[in-house]
This record gives sequence, C-alpha cells and structure tokens, in this order.
Amino acid sequence: MHGKVIVMTGATSGIGEAAALALAAMGARLVLIARNPERGGATLERLERANPGAGHSVYHADLSLMAETRRAAAEIAEREPAIDVLANNAGALFLRRQVTAEGLERTFALNHMSYFGLTADLGHRLAPGARIVNTASAAHRGTRFSMENLQSERYRGLEVYGRSKLLNILFTRQAARVFEGTGVTVNCFHPGVVASRFFDDKPGGLGFFLRMVKPFAVSSRKGAETLVYLASSDAVRGVTGRYFARRRPAKITDEAANDDSARALWAESTRLYASA
Repeated sequence: MHGKVIVMTGATSGIGEAAALALAAMGARLVLIARNPERGGATLERLERANPGAGHSVYHADLSLMAETRRAAAEIAEREPAIDVLANNAGALFLRRQVTAEGLERTFALNHMSYFGLTADLGHRLAPGARIVNTASAAHRGTRFSMENLQSERYRGLEVYGRSKLLNILFTRQAARVFEGTGVTVNCFHPGVVASRFFDDKPGGLGFFLRMVKPFAVSSRKGAETLVYLASSDAVRGVTGRYFARRRPAKITDEAANDDSARALWAESTRLYASA
C-alpha cells in the first residue's frame, strides 16, 4: 500500500480509525472526512505516528447533509488527482426520526446517501484498479426494501438502521455494475458486533442492552480486518459486487440480492442527490 491514497469516512473512532491506522502503517496516505474537528485532529496525529511524513489530511463535513458531502468531495477532487481506495464507512443509529435541513431522513442520508454522493462525485478521480469499500452489516437480515418507505415514515430505530445496511448492499451491487469495465471494484462487508462508540450514547432500554453487550463484542481492530483486507489484499483484486464477513464472501438475503431493487435505489438516489 506504499504511496496509495485512501479516502475514508467515519475514521475518527471504531473500525474506521483502526482500519485507517492499519493502512497507514502499510504505507498508505489517508484522506479523512470527519464531522468533529477535534476528533479529526486527534486521528490525524495518530496517522502521522503510524506513517510519518506521508501527508495525511482531514476535511470536515456533516455527511448527513448532501451540500456538505458535495463540498467535501469537490475539495478532495481538487487536490487528489488519483484515489486508490474510497472507504465509505460513516454511519450511525438514531433512535428517533430526524429530518435534515435538506428534507432527508437522517439515517438514510448519512448511512446511504453519503456513500452514493461521495462515490458519484469522486468517481472521476478513481485510479485504474481502484477499490470502493462500503461498510454494511448482517443487520440487513430481516429487513425489506421499500421505495415507498425509503424515508422511514414508520420509524423504529433498529429496523431503520438495519434497512440502511440493506441499502448499502444494494448500492454496492449496482455500483459494481455501473463501474463494470473500468477496472474499479466495489465490495461491502460485515464488521461483526464491534465494541466502539456506537454503543455509548443510546438512552433507555436499548442503551442499557448495548452497554451490557459491549464487553462481549469484538475489538475495533478485529472489526476492521475485513475493511483492510478489501482495501489492500491481492486476493480480492478484480473481485466486485460482493459482500464479505471475516475476510470471506458471505451470503446475503434475497432482498439484498434483488437487482430490480438495486436499480430502483440507484435511480432514486440519483434524483435525490441532484435535488438536495
């Protein structure tokens, strides 16, 4: 990975930070997009220690807002003529329905639309043989795709989060088709149940349950292994449109394998991103 340029979201904590540090130690230069300037700066210092003098950088944006996603992508595209890996990793679970200033339901905006927007706006900067890696989850199991409920008018936090992970897989499969013939590959993965900040700020019974489960979850470093593998391993060179767990191809549900849903999601995401 020496000299490779990796653009990564959600890299200031958890599996994102663990993966960024591992890839920096392998010689890569990291370009981060972070919402919190303080955490972004702290991660930048750690990256500098992992790979001194590489020129790591951080851009600040709230990726639940498409205007900020577009701005961050434009700033990166201006400074990075060739991107080797785009790692779409940012995500969150919100227990109550929130609508952004642009009119998008927040889970959908952050967990799916930021992936779509960055991929669309940075696609022309992807180097030959570049890789796109999307963080999905086994939480997609048991959820269903519905064009009529993309904005989750009927809101249950865990269900909406799981559906956003279903969208990540559908997006991955359609993006692989869109990039077919370019040499760019697109894959996604399940990191496992990871002991990270994801567990820490949830109120009520769910928060209590998550905090009880946290000691039994895998470490961020362990959860990051498949992201690092998909970003760097020769074993997956040329592999595209797949879902991985524990560095191996894994099964997805029939809902996640529905190509009609994937195409419909892509078309609607294109419309929403253009109008945001």
